[in-house]
Amino acid sequence: MTDHVRSAGGPSQGWIVVGIDGSEPSQAALRWAAKEAHRRGVGLQVVTCWSYPTLPWGPYQPPLSGQDFEAEARQVAEAEVEKVLGPDRGSLDVQIGVLEGAASLRLLEYDQATDMIVVGSRGRGGFAGLLLGSVSQHLAEHARCPVVIIRPR
Repeated sequence: MTDHVRSAGGPSQGWIVVGIDGSEPSQAALRWAAKEAHRRGVGLQVVTCWSYPTLPWGPYQPPLSGQDFEAEARQVAEAEVEKVLGPDRGSLDVQIGVLEGAASLRLLEYDQATDMIVVGSRGRGGFAGLLLGSVSQHLAEHARCPVVIIRPR
């Protein structure tokens, strides 16, 4: 397993993983996953992914900037968890993972170590005409665990 795995082998049976990106479908997925984790009495692993921006003349050069993309992604994820779940989470064990790389690939790393993966149907990427986002479609096609895709009402 990789760097995001929790102690003693990471999220194992008894965890639900939810991918978030700040979009409304992602917030709906987080709400649904938290209710399901509470109902099942399991933990909730909230995962957000980030990557360096690509510039027209080549890849982003992090040393030229003082910007800390990982720290910013963590702040956004923590704010989203606070906004959606609120301060009173009861006994729900919520862990936040911030990973560098493509969400479709990084979330797949959890597919053998969790009860299910939950994502929104469309996030911040792609173009609006798609019925399923590329991350949800990739997970539905390739994950070895159940994948729940939360669609907007």
